[in-house]
Amino acid sequence: MKVGVLGSGIVGQTLAAGFLKHGHEAMIGTREPAKLAEWNKANPKGRVGSTSEAGEFGEILVLAVKGGAAVDVLFSAGEMNLSGKTIIDTCNPIAEAPPLHGVLQFTTGPNESLMEQLQKEFPHADFVKAFNSAGAPQMVNPQYAGGIRPTMFICGNNEAAKKTVTGILDQFGWETADMGTVEGARAVEPLCMLWCILGFTKNEWTHAFKLLRK
Repeated sequence: MKVGVLGSGIVGQTLAAGFLKHGHEAMIGTREPAKLAEWNKANPKGRVGSTSEAGEFGEILVLAVKGGAAVDVLFSAGEMNLSGKTIIDTCNPIAEAPPLHGVLQFTTGPNESLMEQLQKEFPHADFVKAFNSAGAPQMVNPQYAGGIRPTMFICGNNEAAKKTVTGILDQFGWETADMGTVEGARAVEPLCMLWCILGFTKNEWTHAFKLLRK
């Protein structure tokens, strides 16, 4: 697949490299191409372009920016470039405020989510929440004792889009747990809060979630 990654931070760089590793084409869209010089050197098959170029390039898109910037970045990618495409939404609605005893503060409440806001703003795109509850170093083929695959929780309205993302997660070494429609993001996004508590309080950043079933 051709994958357009909207965002040039550590998450965007990690996922773009992961797509390249698994034989896909990837372009990172950024306003600061110079900051990707090292990434480009390490990933010579990868491409760097503007946000709109990445939006046009990708058959599917990855949104990997701060939650507060998500809407603006999507508009800069071009609404026509988003239409009909699966968008993997890695974002969390983290407020510009310090954690309280290790607990992040969110800009959303319990009965709404950032992904619901994005889906309403861009109704012709198919958002799937994923990669928001793990650290970047573990996003691509994480290694845990016993070869156990960690669980990535996803949600979204389009079943075909979720099937595509499930296939990607399988390539990337994850088990997938489907939490239903876009409203499921009200529960999936706060997993970021839970994941970060160990980081902020114990400096542990390599863990992941695992859903056990009988």
